[in-house]
Amino acid sequence: MPSYSLGIDIGGTFTDVVVYDHDTGRQWSRKVLTTHDDPVRAVVTGVEAILGDGPLEPRHFTRVVHATTLFTNALIERKGAVAGLITTAGFGDTLEIGRERKFELYDLNIAKPEPLVPRNLRLEVRERINADGTIRRPLDRDQLVAAVERLASGGVGSLAVMFLHAYANSSHEAEAVRLIAERHPEIFTTASHEVAPEIREFERASTTVANAYIKPLAHQYLGRMARQLADQGIPAPLLLMLSSGGLTHVAEAQRAPVQMLESGPAAGAIAAAFFGRADSGGDLLAFDMGGTTAKLSLVDGGEPRTAYSFEAARQKRFIEGSGLPIRISTIELIEIGAGGGSIAHVDEIGLLKVGPRSAGSQPGPACYGLGGREPTVTDADLLLGYLNPEYFAGGTIAIDLAAARGALTGLADAVRLPLISVAWGVHDIVNENMASAARVHIAERGRDPRDYALLCTGGAGPVHAGHVARKLGISQVICPPSAGVASALGLLVAPARVDRVATVGIRLDRGDLGALETAFRVLARAVMGDTSLKLETRHVQRLADGRFLGQGFDLVVDLPDGPYDGRDPHVVRRALTRAFEAAYREKFSLTPPDVPVEFINIRVAVRAPVAGSEVVLQGRARGAEPAIKGRRPVWFPEADAFVDTTVYDRARLVIGNQFVGPAVIEEEGSTLVVGPRARFIVAPTGNVVVTLEAWTP
Repeated sequence: MPSYSLGIDIGGTFTDVVVYDHDTGRQWSRKVLTTHDDPVRAVVTGVEAILGDGPLEPRHFTRVVHATTLFTNALIERKGAVAGLITTAGFGDTLEIGRERKFELYDLNIAKPEPLVPRNLRLEVRERINADGTIRRPLDRDQLVAAVERLASGGVGSLAVMFLHAYANSSHEAEAVRLIAERHPEIFTTASHEVAPEIREFERASTTVANAYIKPLAHQYLGRMARQLADQGIPAPLLLMLSSGGLTHVAEAQRAPVQMLESGPAAGAIAAAFFGRADSGGDLLAFDMGGTTAKLSLVDGGEPRTAYSFEAARQKRFIEGSGLPIRISTIELIEIGAGGGSIAHVDEIGLLKVGPRSAGSQPGPACYGLGGREPTVTDADLLLGYLNPEYFAGGTIAIDLAAARGALTGLADAVRLPLISVAWGVHDIVNENMASAARVHIAERGRDPRDYALLCTGGAGPVHAGHVARKLGISQVICPPSAGVASALGLLVAPARVDRVATVGIRLDRGDLGALETAFRVLARAVMGDTSLKLETRHVQRLADGRFLGQGFDLVVDLPDGPYDGRDPHVVRRALTRAFEAAYREKFSLTPPDVPVEFINIRVAVRAPVAGSEVVLQGRARGAEPAIKGRRPVWFPEADAFVDTTVYDRARLVIGNQFVGPAVIEEEGSTLVVGPRARFIVAPTGNVVVTLEAWTP
């Protein structure tokens, strides 16, 4: 009996749907414009289209995996639930006080992000737990009940409960949640110890409130998605991509949807690591450019880098401290407003700019013919000859080339330049925006971009990859099969992953190693109890947030495998200290002399392969049909003119095919542009590997 997996990735412009046949390795895909008023509708449309086109029976689907940017967008656009906060007496202003740091020191009119919960919906109750977990003052139940009644009468549909030092003793929060559920079972609740059981009240409060803010939306949306798929006759369970790059089940995602804030971008990084490992040695710059945004992330040794906090809804995109701090595990990446739908405009001093504002899917670029009037990157790419108007999104979207020309003509008139010069300017500016972001991202990690290959995915990624790579000094570009829907396919190869954290506060020079080992084992057992995923083949990674005594910041480091008790304590202390010092030197080059190390938090990351996640990378071995499908004029800066360019059908390329540029390689969901000073080969994996020759404009 055949076995199919279904991947669903909802982006700002397109919803990508992919079906993979595990018996034959064949896949079917469809790009559908995202329906922002009801994202599930686009998913149903895409699934119905695939089921109608292919010989697929819904009953043979064994797995469905989903990633979405819906929850991040709800935070950014402030379209979540009416949420309230109940906290310890005296701490109602924690969300606004924050760290009392200005992210722009000399800006007298600085605008900090508004808290997700307004002051009138942040109520305080008498209770106090000490930092060591002892109870200093019992919870005032009567005051708690009164606060809940007041918030309920004010229309609050979701409550965050965040008490001081609940990471050390969660009994008061647990009691509060129980009392709320008894009196108002219709109100969603989030306790801080359930989503961020670690020190630092501001970050813990921010994470808890963010979870409460999107929890009703997540509960409704994920429940409806599961029902709609079941109505299609698909019996497979729905799995969700987490920001960490792992998978979880619906119940866990509904409990803590804050873990999914970066699920869409994480899927792209996982896909890049999987597709590019064999042809790059594992060191990649993952470049995923869709219709609304571009995502860039580093992959070292075949694994995307992981961060343990990030900021949502930043006021200033590249400035730390200008957003809402969220304490979750996430793939480390940078995201900028640079996509096919990014709008080109002239700023107040007459300079041509592109993005971050996007036309999205509604009304979309002018060329979509859906009412868009402003010029976008996609419109420019069409006029430059990079895209085929007859085969856009596999021919599923009718392109109005005259509308694209009209939109860019207005921009050309505004800057008084020839039409093609403006079209190239739009293309080049958005490339520079992405290259600049990549330079910062790579430099902050002490890396050199020339040591990496660039792997491009997304509908627009392969169009822009060659020029972005040249700007970064990268000589190799890798384009996987079905690059336009690679993130959706990447969902199907992701492992199950569960991350947990606990605050311990232990000095390595004199702390109790037995207590440290016990804390790690408790965390690991909690993972086993909290998930219904099968983890028999699990791998448990131990980490810690460490610092030298007296420092005000932590560094998350990998630790040696346990156990830490029952061994020579001097050997264990030395091994743990060396692990921290090695990571510290990698980041800062030097370590302070004779300063003890302390671990503030410990973490476990449990990973396990998911049944049905086997995807085979294999190119087409032979083919009778010629790969060339035609020729067309394409603009290249190397020639400063349109060049008669060979157009290849990606589906007809076979392993070992080698060609020199210029070339355009088309497939249903994306187009790869190869410049005149480049050559490409089809690798055994099916990847098209492009080698760029040195060229300076």
